[in-house]
Amino acid sequence: MESRADFRSILPFLPVILRSSAVLWPPSVVEALKSLSKGPIHSNVNSGQLFALALADLRNSLGLHPISPSASLGFSLFFDDLMNKDEAENWFQQVVPRLADLLLRLPALLDSHYQNVSTSNKTPTGLRLLRSQQSGIVFLSQELIAALLGCALFCLFPTSDRGAKHLPHINFDDLFACLYEFYEMAQENKIKCIVHYFEKICSSMPVGNVSFERKVLHLKNSPSDIVYPEADFWSKSMVPLCQLEVRSTGLIEDQPKEALEVDFANKYIGGGALSRGCVQEEIRFMINPELIFSMLFLPSMADNEAIEIVGPERFSNYTGYAKSFRFCGDYVDQKDVDTMGRRRTRIIAIDALCNPGRRQYSLECLLRETNKAFCGFLNQRKFTNEPTEVASISSRTDEEINYQANQENEGQMHEIGVATGNWGCGAFGGDPEVKVVVQWLAASQARRPFILYYTFSLESLQKLDRVERWILSQEWTVGDLWNILVEYSTQKLKGETTDGLFRWLIPSLYDGNDDRMDVDAPHTT
Repeated sequence: MESRADFRSILPFLPVILRSSAVLWPPSVVEALKSLSKGPIHSNVNSGQLFALALADLRNSLGLHPISPSASLGFSLFFDDLMNKDEAENWFQQVVPRLADLLLRLPALLDSHYQNVSTSNKTPTGLRLLRSQQSGIVFLSQELIAALLGCALFCLFPTSDRGAKHLPHINFDDLFACLYEFYEMAQENKIKCIVHYFEKICSSMPVGNVSFERKVLHLKNSPSDIVYPEADFWSKSMVPLCQLEVRSTGLIEDQPKEALEVDFANKYIGGGALSRGCVQEEIRFMINPELIFSMLFLPSMADNEAIEIVGPERFSNYTGYAKSFRFCGDYVDQKDVDTMGRRRTRIIAIDALCNPGRRQYSLECLLRETNKAFCGFLNQRKFTNEPTEVASISSRTDEEINYQANQENEGQMHEIGVATGNWGCGAFGGDPEVKVVVQWLAASQARRPFILYYTFSLESLQKLDRVERWILSQEWTVGDLWNILVEYSTQKLKGETTDGLFRWLIPSLYDGNDDRMDVDAPHTT
């Protein structure tokens, strides 16, 4: 194992140790986990307070600092006060022992994972640190993910070097500390989602796979990678605009078609999922907890990067948003499975500019946001040499990447669109009308056949369906719409207009003269 570069890169961030080429737990950890696996009659762990003490002993055996007093009190608050008696009894008698047994099997699961990952491919798929500016993909079984998420619940991951590598927090201690320090019902219900996940996988372990990919638009020309487009690329693009289907109600995760589902991400993937956050990204990580695993090994995203996760299973139903978020019981994920054993759920994590203000209308920011979405939406394993598209990569054989043929077959069988919404428009302060156009440009240039755009009933997008029909009627290309967006943004920056983009583009739509929408608008030259 020590000879593997992939394993060496992730080992400092795992709780296990390497001795004589074998991955294992320290003997004291083995004994503690064995005790937990035999149930509360043997371990005496039958309450949140005692559970927190058991976790403290495990951390001490690994040479880790104690969790905060607030985290310990949070475990006690949830399992002793907030969870009903029958559920708590099941947790300590059934779930905790099975999780301990799963953790005991972690070394064997890791060994099996690396044995099954070919080292001959130029594109590796083993668990490793997917560093910034290095595109790559990791394939993992749901069982291995469950074992490692169990380590996060038990707060066993070392944390000392994570900040230096720009990695987000991964242990669940902050999740429980925030419950105690800043109690809100939404925080309690986030934990209910996590607890439900562990209850389900301990009852019936899922047998599929999940892939995690760092996607990069490289800033310098490379024969094997596509390049970060400049403004001239967008201005001259002759690619036609795709269909944009407007949904005023509904949720991205419930989209009925086969589409990339956009995660309105923080540059540190997961955002506040393991602390107090409870908006779009954090909610998605709660109902699909396998997404949390990405926080272990994916450092923060740069402007030219995105993250794609394929196959995460959904376990929970919910209602509400932010403070009104509530866990609403079990969800049975019925998504089809692809030839790689992954559910056909494709999450695209892209981080918008945070509080850009007027700067968002500058060419630099328009380019950054459009390229960020393009990076996420583009199938980077399928290229052409058309002059308006990205240059092709050097050819690869089937031996070099054994899953590529499967992905390309999928692409022929299924036209995969994009399901998105008001990306970066809430707390991040983005202009919703500009963000619609930015994502539309990116999806079209990536040759996605459609966008399902969820407006969440935002008032400024009430007429988006009519704007979309009018724009498509003009038969504009990506280049045409990009140039119009730049013209509007330039005027906005100079103070030459105070109108929103759509009113500026189609004044008749907002003057009550909808019947005049078939005539040319004043800003189409």
